[in-house]
Amino acid sequence: MIARIRKELEALGDRPVQWRRWMHQHPELSFHEEGTAAHVASVLREEGIPVREGLARHPDRSGGTGLIALVTGSRSPSDRCFALRADMDALPIQEVGKAGYCSLNPGVMHACGHDAHTAMVLAAGIALHRMREAWSGTVMLVFQPGEEKEPGGASLFVKEGALTDPPPSGILGQHVTPELASGKLGFRSGPFMAAADELYLIVRGRGGHASKRAELVDPILIASRMLPVLYEAAERAKPSGEPMVMSFGRFIAHGATNIVPDEARLDGTLRTFNEDLRALLHDLLPRVCAGVAQDMGGEAELRIVKGSPVVKNDPALTARMRRVAEDLVGAENVVDMDIRMGAEDFAYYTHVMPGCFFRLGTGNPAKPGTQSGLHTAAFDIDEDALPIGAAMMMAGALNELQ
Repeated sequence: MIARIRKELEALGDRPVQWRRWMHQHPELSFHEEGTAAHVASVLREEGIPVREGLARHPDRSGGTGLIALVTGSRSPSDRCFALRADMDALPIQEVGKAGYCSLNPGVMHACGHDAHTAMVLAAGIALHRMREAWSGTVMLVFQPGEEKEPGGASLFVKEGALTDPPPSGILGQHVTPELASGKLGFRSGPFMAAADELYLIVRGRGGHASKRAELVDPILIASRMLPVLYEAAERAKPSGEPMVMSFGRFIAHGATNIVPDEARLDGTLRTFNEDLRALLHDLLPRVCAGVAQDMGGEAELRIVKGSPVVKNDPALTARMRRVAEDLVGAENVVDMDIRMGAEDFAYYTHVMPGCFFRLGTGNPAKPGTQSGLHTAAFDIDEDALPIGAAMMMAGALNELQ
């Protein structure tokens, strides 16, 4: 079957690369993927693959940009179904690469490889459709919006019940990875990626002329003293050896050289692997903030927005996918992955059905940008890895449908 998979993907020629480059040139932010969704739907319908549109509607948007397509084998009747997932959204980053397919949308860039994920699932679906006489069952193609923004598009798909008609026995997802050599595949069984929550801290004081410090309650000073106390409290609360990260990436205080503002705002993230620790920190951290601010004459409010849960790779499914990968690329090109403190809203699927989320190596020292990190302005991939990722998705789905 692997030989047939490779043959069908080769027959697509450079179309997967062209799909990926078109999406790279026309990136769209989370829940605004109208052009991307229309492009994907058009390609699928040209192949005679039925598509459901308008799914995963964000609460603040009038329509959804998610898609689901069903590819059905014709070898013999079967009610088995397996899902393949791709995410479609881009990031608010200004691209600095020099490739001929750089983003045409100022300040928006596919810096996380979602264009590649979508192109590979698109290629896998079309190739499976073209060889449908060789297999039975249904492969559900899930093209998801909003992976980069809460509420994640995956959570909306689950909430809407979009993945229940027909219900898949499991779901497979992948993510390009520049730190892995191009074409290698990485797996980890069990908890793989962290739960991620968003932190929004407001510190209120009493502002005024910067020369009159004795009359002021400085929110910048309060916040600056609060951060090390917060970090220490979080570290002391977690069990020894338990992975946890808390970071603040934004600090806004609209003052001036001679103006102390009335408030300061800080935005951050909390990453955990343990639901008990997660709940403990959700209770503890706001109290710590309020206490520090009160001691210095101010007020503080920490709002925590609960995000994606832990990605839980089903052990049995992951073991089967690893064997498929070894048959596809050789055992020497299949590697073990460590846990990652990064988050991924694929996690929502893994809490309602068996899931496996693997990594596809796309780093190549000979190709500019392909070793730049995810979410960086110079990020790019080695496009030679696209057929490998697409083949893994196809082979994994067919293995589950047998």
